[in-house]
Amino acid sequence: MSENVREFVVARCPGPAATFSPRGLDSSVQTPITVWEKPALWGGRLSSLDARTEHRQNTGGDMKKYLAELVGTFILVLFGCGTAVVAGNKVGIVGIAFAFGFALIGAAYGIGPISGCHINPAVSLGVWSAGRMSAKDMIGYWVGQFAGAVLAAWVLLMIARGAGGGYVEGHLGQNGWGAGYLGEYTVGSAVLFEFIATLIFVIVILGSTQKAAPAGFAGLVIGITLVVIHIFGIQITGVSVNPARSFGPALMVGGNALAQVWLFLLVPSLGGLVAGLLFRTKTLEAEVAGATEERKVETHV
Repeated sequence: MSENVREFVVARCPGPAATFSPRGLDSSVQTPITVWEKPALWGGRLSSLDARTEHRQNTGGDMKKYLAELVGTFILVLFGCGTAVVAGNKVGIVGIAFAFGFALIGAAYGIGPISGCHINPAVSLGVWSAGRMSAKDMIGYWVGQFAGAVLAAWVLLMIARGAGGGYVEGHLGQNGWGAGYLGEYTVGSAVLFEFIATLIFVIVILGSTQKAAPAGFAGLVIGITLVVIHIFGIQITGVSVNPARSFGPALMVGGNALAQVWLFLLVPSLGGLVAGLLFRTKTLEAEVAGATEERKVETHV
């Protein structure tokens, strides 16, 4: 390889040790003949001549990523659902919406550099269908996400039962629809809202973390989007867009919440899957100027 070509590739392409966090791309280690195809936050991956190189340079290993997803989902469910349970009558719909959005932003900056901060099985499914993560990692993320949601729901239940005025059993921020649930919307309205809201949410996630997107703003943009979705949809379903967030409280509450949880496991997953396919097929994938030229140089090295 000529020295000029080597310098071009190294200067333009961060190596396998580079990671993308809400603060931006860290390319402290650079390796020739390796290019980013997509950023790591919310499901980036490397295109490398040897995939094992990426694995060796993942200092924490797979279990560290799965544990990070558990912690991040715990944060989202505890503070999002917790605000609805403990302070919902004080802060209202807007306050609850901001609690979910701010919890997600905090988790993004806390665990984003480790796992990408999916903290949502529908997001991981979308990332996988977009071609940005392996099926093995997706399943590991799911395990961490559901475990974090269940643990958070249990902790919230223990806290709520200690209220001086007494805890109203069956109120744990669970999702639902129909008679007796918030706006009493029909199952059809619930399905339509959850599918469209999750589709938009995952599109925002995948779009704001692709290579062409401005670095450093993804966590904030995604958190704000979650706030808006909650302001619109709390009266419809309580807003899931996240199977794990729905499963944890439903498991603790049981009854009708558990009987209705199928919708919040299935419909958001379909929304995430479709969003990912829109990026895998390049329908919504932005083309980066100069990327084609870089790949040509790489091919002829």
